[in-house]
Amino acid sequence: MSSFWSIWVIVITLGTIGLVTWLLFANRTYEQDEDQHTTGHSYDGIEEYDNPLPAWWFNLFLASVIFSLVYLALYPGLGNFKGFLGWTSLGQWEESVVEAEAEFTAKAGQYMEIPAPQLAQQRDAVKMGQRIFKTYCSTCHGVDAKGTYAFPNLTDNDWLYGGSEEAIKQTIKNGRRGAMPPMAGALGDDLDKMVEFVQIIGTEQAQSHPMKAKFEMLCSACHSKDGSGNQMLGAPNLRDNTWLYGGTAGEIRLTLEKGRNGNMPAHKDILSDVRIHLVATYLFSLQDEN
Repeated sequence: MSSFWSIWVIVITLGTIGLVTWLLFANRTYEQDEDQHTTGHSYDGIEEYDNPLPAWWFNLFLASVIFSLVYLALYPGLGNFKGFLGWTSLGQWEESVVEAEAEFTAKAGQYMEIPAPQLAQQRDAVKMGQRIFKTYCSTCHGVDAKGTYAFPNLTDNDWLYGGSEEAIKQTIKNGRRGAMPPMAGALGDDLDKMVEFVQIIGTEQAQSHPMKAKFEMLCSACHSKDGSGNQMLGAPNLRDNTWLYGGTAGEIRLTLEKGRNGNMPAHKDILSDVRIHLVATYLFSLQDEN
């Protein structure tokens, strides 16, 4: 706030308090003759008596004025003046966060010694992990963790980078960056034939398909010769019916033609180790349900 507006606020605030205080004392009684007990006003034949304000009302109003002056001296309210206590809403919020974090750490810290798959049997730990998941992860993976187009389903047993506790925590902490390069140039006129091969790769017909050799030459480095994928690289298994970007002929063709680039952001600077442990616990509880 600029100095001008700070002074403006101070003058308006203190001026208003001063004015109402003057009105309070200036109008306690009305000057009148000794034998006159009314204000001289008459409303529809009803005369207004000039009685003093009730003592309790006057004292209560005066106490309110004093309280407001003390409050404005201690807390911010007069422009840029911060008050003698130095209180700020940001400071109070930070104190609340520290207190909440200490309470959370004291309660959740005990879970760090228990492996996530085992901890998934404890309802309180799962509920804590669920709340953290809904806050930080549900935007992409959904509140039910079942994902959507381009975002993995975390309730099944199909994991691009592995479903062990260590792998899940590694994914949450450091994130993942998937890269499927466009293959249109390498495949040329065989693009549609490769789509056909990918759709049957887990069947006996694939063994005699004319694109088998080309798949092994161009794709096996990531997806393995049999199309079972590679969790070290995050290359998906092409033999099952789980598709991150869709498994129709058109969707597979688009993937081959344009490539795919997925990004799972790192959360190590957002979530503490105990929170990551609880999120992993929640994910393991979903595996038990399925």
